[in-house]
Amino acid sequence: MDFRLDETQEAITRLAADVLDGVTGEPDKSWATLGQAGLLTLAVPERLGGAGLGVLETALVLTEIGRRALSVPALPHLALGVLPVARWGTPSQQEELLTGRTLGAAVAEPGDPFPPAPRTILAPDGTVTGVKTGVIAADRLLVTVAGPAVVIVDPSGPGALLAGGILTLDRAPAEILGGAAGNPSGAADDPSGAAARYPSGAASHPSGAGCHADLHRYAIAGACALGDGALAGALGLTAEHVRNRHQFGRPLATFQAVAQQIADVCITSRTLHLVALTAAWRFGTGRPADDDLDVAAQWLTAEAPPAARTCHHLHGGLGLSVDYPLHRHTALIRDLVRFLGGGEHRLALLADRVTAGSRPAAGGETAASRRPAAGLNTAGNRRPGTGPEADGGPACSSN
Repeated sequence: MDFRLDETQEAITRLAADVLDGVTGEPDKSWATLGQAGLLTLAVPERLGGAGLGVLETALVLTEIGRRALSVPALPHLALGVLPVARWGTPSQQEELLTGRTLGAAVAEPGDPFPPAPRTILAPDGTVTGVKTGVIAADRLLVTVAGPAVVIVDPSGPGALLAGGILTLDRAPAEILGGAAGNPSGAADDPSGAAARYPSGAASHPSGAGCHADLHRYAIAGACALGDGALAGALGLTAEHVRNRHQFGRPLATFQAVAQQIADVCITSRTLHLVALTAAWRFGTGRPADDDLDVAAQWLTAEAPPAARTCHHLHGGLGLSVDYPLHRHTALIRDLVRFLGGGEHRLALLADRVTAGSRPAAGGETAASRRPAAGLNTAGNRRPGTGPEADGGPACSSN
């Protein structure tokens, strides 16, 4: 099999790199320039001015953004917003959401980054009540609800309060993604009176579970692609540093201990790239991808943080400078690890998959559901000493 990117995908990668290299260090300008280059609408249907592409092409853009560790809303907008709306939204929803709005998602709940059975409730009157965590501001949010299903909520509308990353919903108006009919990819808006057949909302929605599961998959694929780029960027900075930094009249790269450590980082980065790319490719081509997504997420959460610490160690004091970009890569990797639930959580999910042969049914108790996500206790509160500042920091060597 030929796993090389095709010409279109290669062109997307080159264009994203050229665009981002021209505005390095300016997140707002970078985001605007990506939009002007058409890289934020790759998955938007062609009838709405997009390219009609899919998961893999979006993942390539996310990787290039991660390679430069830019502070832009790429993951929530592209992976958790554009992709699921393009896949599951009705034509009218696509026209409303994919033509200029910034999108995001509210998936995590206290103590669980990807709840298979969300505790957020969609009432028969079309309003939503619940609490979501780790939410980034956007014009519209895709919110997972019990059923399961996905609904569209205006975070600035009545009944919705977004503060400090916590989204509190109290009978906030919502619309089911896919409409009452729940048909994916451009189905007509309720052409057969499905609203009357499914009056109770998400609990009886015919395609809610598929949309909900896909949103989780898009989130994991996007996070792994972004993390792939973040670690590759950190490796590139480190390789350049050890080539050019001299001690005892020799480049650091010529010392055996340094060469061995950066080789380990290279192996970790290359492996993450392969598993992230494979997962995105399988998902994008309609092949079963859950195993690959879980492997990619586990590798990112378990192996990327130690590799980033090694990069800091090899930089010495320079790696701690706020004026040097390495800290942005480490911060992004840590954010993605928390987003995915942490290494133990991902390992437990993978163990459940290996032992059971498939993901447990929604609401079923598993090793992962019994174990709190990274940095949280069983009540969903952060455990002391597990915040971003409590990682112990990068190990350092003196120059």
